[in-house]
Amino acid sequence: MKHTDKRNEILSAALEIISEQGFHKAPMSMIANKAGVGAGTIYIYFENKDVLINEIYRELEKKVAATVQEGYSASQPIREKFIYLWTALLRYFIKNPLHFRYIEQYHNSPYGASLRRDKLMGKTEGSNILEELFKEGVSQQAVKDIPIVMLFALAFAPLLSLARDHTLGLIKIEDAHVMRAAEACWEAVENK
Repeated sequence: MKHTDKRNEILSAALEIISEQGFHKAPMSMIANKAGVGAGTIYIYFENKDVLINEIYRELEKKVAATVQEGYSASQPIREKFIYLWTALLRYFIKNPLHFRYIEQYHNSPYGASLRRDKLMGKTEGSNILEELFKEGVSQQAVKDIPIVMLFALAFAPLLSLARDHTLGLIKIEDAHVMRAAEACWEAVENK
């Protein structure tokens, strides 16, 4: 097995186990066993479990960003850009429930709280496409002029709830539902 293959096997095993069991019920020995490597091998690639957990999140964040930006046109009006990104994100989560469960767990843990705090306090560099969209929307008076964090809550808390309920099998989201929900969330942030 090549160096990158082992690393990827460890990431994949950890993603699966953590998504199913949670951070605390996923010992490194269980991850190593699932990945088919010795327990000590994980430490060649990841200094400790925290580093592994954060690396999985960064990898997923890159995948999500790449997917939702596929076909994205920055020249569209704010509403169309919002609808496109919102629907692409929900479709990604529906198609990749393991990724969704991990990301949601991460965001609702001290790891995610720390990341959010750093972003809100400007301790991390750069911004993401959704943040830029809201800033642009506020400057064009197309989006309500309220704090970005509130815009995210109004627009994306429903998306997370829908993805969670779909993943749990409580609802089955059809394509028509995706568009109607995106439009409803747009109305929540739209400056009328």
